[in-house]
Amino acid sequence: MDTPLNSAVRTAPVARAAKPLHVVVVTPLGEGGRGGIDRLMDELRILLKERGDANADVAFITSRGPGSLALSPFYMAGSIVSLVGRKLAGRADVVHINLSQDGSSYRKIVIAWVCRGLGIPYLLHLHGSHYHHFWNRSSPWFGRALTKMFAGAARTVVLGTVWADFIRSKVPDARIEIFPTATRDIASPRPRAASDRVRIFFSGRHGPRKGVEQLIAALGRLAPNPHWQATLTGDGTFEKTRERANSLGIADRVNVPGWIDAATFEALLNEADILALPSFDENLPLSVVEAFARGIAVVATPVGALPDIVRHEETGLVVQPGDVGGLTAALERLIEDPDLRARLGRNARRVYEDRLNLDAYTQRLLETWRSAAGR
Repeated sequence: MDTPLNSAVRTAPVARAAKPLHVVVVTPLGEGGRGGIDRLMDELRILLKERGDANADVAFITSRGPGSLALSPFYMAGSIVSLVGRKLAGRADVVHINLSQDGSSYRKIVIAWVCRGLGIPYLLHLHGSHYHHFWNRSSPWFGRALTKMFAGAARTVVLGTVWADFIRSKVPDARIEIFPTATRDIASPRPRAASDRVRIFFSGRHGPRKGVEQLIAALGRLAPNPHWQATLTGDGTFEKTRERANSLGIADRVNVPGWIDAATFEALLNEADILALPSFDENLPLSVVEAFARGIAVVATPVGALPDIVRHEETGLVVQPGDVGGLTAALERLIEDPDLRARLGRNARRVYEDRLNLDAYTQRLLETWRSAAGR
């Protein structure tokens, strides 16, 4: 026989849990990838898992894959099969497509076409460092394909105002949102002993785009100053960087380890006093955001979206691309002026807390996904 309590429980309306939002994120190299966007997506993956949001089911698929470029068609085929399967299972409400120049755009045009065919809204996340050059040099037919891909996007996420302006110049009705690159909050750098050498750090692909040749030349000019040492990590032509350091007589003070794992990267960045990134082209590099999170003084060039966060004499020192003399002078100022390093680092940390924190970034991204999916 029912008691009044049992009856109330049995007849009361049951509150249904909100239907989870099913998101598919397309990344180039996948988990553990070396590029900045893969590292950001890895941090996002970890944070989403820690949050355990029952209203968001986020899956990651790989479009290019690590290793040989010849394997990318197989990864692409797997991505398309995964999208179709998720659509049929009702587990693809929106697709987040990470997009760069060159082969990435050719692959993502196909992914976007599949999304349109399946009726899945998609979001483009533009992270390429020289997308403006790539698009402007494209053939007319490929330019039209790019326009169609951007025009069909439910949202386009860019990393700074320069990229928003560029996409609007190509696709005036594009629905654009500016999301500066973000990173997880990390403990402040360890206190520096007065007798320590100032530690200069660089991380990125060695080669012309990142200004590594100019950085080595500047370090060569700083050789008479005994108060510094440098570590230049990353893949690419790092062996040439070693040879150049040796020819300049600074190999004993410039460590060029090549590609390093995440734990070693964290340790080296945590010990750094200065991050140097004299690039010719960038979007908004994760290494600068990670330096801001740690309160590290930054020397950078005003390229891509960097001017949105690196303000000369406020949150860093700005030098022009290719200006070895200016780069040398900026580095020497920071080496010899610990108060300047500290002030720039404090200001950079405030910018990080206000605009570049991954927790706030993730919450905003979830809201953007829901909006793009029509939720």
